[in-house]
Amino acid sequence: MYRFLLSRQWVILTLVVLALIPTMIELGFWQLHRHERRVELNGEIADSLAADPVPVESMTSPGAKVDDEDRYRRVTAKGRFDRADEVVVRRRTNADDRVGYHVLTPFVLDDGKVLIVNRGWIPANGASQTAFPKIPAPPEGEITVTGRLMPDQTTEGSGIKNVEGLPDRQVMLINSGQQAERLGKPVLGGYVELTEPEPAGDTPERIPEPDHDGIGNHMAYAVQWWLFTAGVPVGWFVLARREARDRASQDEQETTEAEPAAV
Repeated sequence: MYRFLLSRQWVILTLVVLALIPTMIELGFWQLHRHERRVELNGEIADSLAADPVPVESMTSPGAKVDDEDRYRRVTAKGRFDRADEVVVRRRTNADDRVGYHVLTPFVLDDGKVLIVNRGWIPANGASQTAFPKIPAPPEGEITVTGRLMPDQTTEGSGIKNVEGLPDRQVMLINSGQQAERLGKPVLGGYVELTEPEPAGDTPERIPEPDHDGIGNHMAYAVQWWLFTAGVPVGWFVLARREARDRASQDEQETTEAEPAAV
């Protein structure tokens, strides 16, 4: 009754089913690993945000790379803002998805090294994307700043193209290497998202803390893939049984029609 399983159509269908099962199992584990990584990352972010601030030079140095485990680590620095060399980062959005700029202000430490500080978001001044925007001044004189340490942005990591030929004092990426070349000074690797002191007049808008509570839908996707895995052989079995019944019914009908009529 099941000889039809050796037909070309059913052999191909069976091979597809056998290929789908391990593929969907693997996809389920891939989503599970993404869920576990998200939970782990949330813990790392929470630990970094909760840790006491440390001097920035204990976490980075000129030309250094900020490690992933140090991302969002709270750091402090003492020095002065250099507003004359301030630049803005184009096409950045705030919490309301409004397009504007991030304000990058060099912060000169007491030993002469420079820390790149992202002071926050400001709106674009009208439709023009070429004129340098009006930026509220930072505090004057020697102060202590606190912020979240961040690694340099790259095109590979952010997906943002480093466009050439931009208007004066505008950049696409926050990158300490590029700023060191522009300033001609030793610049600490990475940059800092400023949290203290608070800006006068609430602008620039501070960069909000990263989300470290949500875990996404990866676990649900993993369970979904595994349910699909279980459903594939069940579906194959149901189709085979239906095919067998249909063939048996057809054979019975043909036999009945072939029998001679009673005299």
